[in-house]
Amino acid sequence: MNQENTGAAAQLDARARDFSVLFSSTPRGARLARLLAAEQLRSWGLPWETPAQIVAELAANAATHGRLPGRSFRLALHAAHGVLRVEVTDTRGDRHPVRREPGAEGETGRGLLLVAGLADRWGVAEDRFPRKIVWVELDFGAPEPGPPCSGPTGGH
Repeated sequence: MNQENTGAAAQLDARARDFSVLFSSTPRGARLARLLAAEQLRSWGLPWETPAQIVAELAANAATHGRLPGRSFRLALHAAHGVLRVEVTDTRGDRHPVRREPGAEGETGRGLLLVAGLADRWGVAEDRFPRKIVWVELDFGAPEPGPPCSGPTGGH
């Protein structure tokens, strides 16, 4: 790796990046949260597949279990110092997520197991009443540099 690429990776990692959007507490809002999170992470040059899966699960939970009529949920992404923090805030602070072992025949109840398996850390934080924040942290390090682009390419 040349010094120019090393410096660019360090500069990108040192710069904090934030993204925050409100979504309707509906299946459509949850799907849009996943799509926009993936696009935002790609634009930052960060891995997006695992975080997008986590956002899908947390947003679906917010739209299903954290829903109050007429209230939205918030998705926030914070990337700094090699850590991506995903936060989903909903308006059901009285309902905290519980990780359960689903039955063999059960078709639901695996979302938090998946989140716990993919995350480096996760938890629930109280927010101003009546909200709660379900958060996940992923360690990602500096993005991989692309191939060097200086000089001619091909067989000249």
